[in-house]
Amino acid sequence: MKNLLALATLAALATPALADSPKPPPAAIGAAATIKDIEKTFGFVPAFVRDLPQVMLASWWDGMKALEINPHTALDGKTKELIGLAVAAAIPCEYCIAFHTEAAKLDNATDEEIQEAIGMAGLTRTGSIWLNGRQVDKAQFRKDLERFVHDARQASAKK
Repeated sequence: MKNLLALATLAALATPALADSPKPPPAAIGAAATIKDIEKTFGFVPAFVRDLPQVMLASWWDGMKALEINPHTALDGKTKELIGLAVAAAIPCEYCIAFHTEAAKLDNATDEEIQEAIGMAGLTRTGSIWLNGRQVDKAQFRKDLERFVHDARQASAKK
């Protein structure tokens, strides 16, 4: 709580100094360059991208390039899009569902893989609702999980 109060005080003190600055905000400069990069990458700029706040546009695009559309990450594109679809279904976000479904298909996801990703989202959400709603003992849950992992490793070693 003390850190939050200190941060709020610092922000209040810094705000007037920033307001007096004659330079254009860095976000506006960064946004223009970001829009050019997005257009170079996709051949156009989707309307929703132009609607993002300028102050977050560059960081959003940097995240997209670093993770979602980067082919050199630990997860392949199809896996990332199936995760995105599962999360989108659980939130739920119709826009995200449409996007991640089509992106997964572009990465050769089958209808069965798409169904399973959504199914996993449903099972995870159901489990979360049950565990949290029942306020299952966390220490006991951890013990059960450790036993499950131990037993699974032993069974796997026997094969």
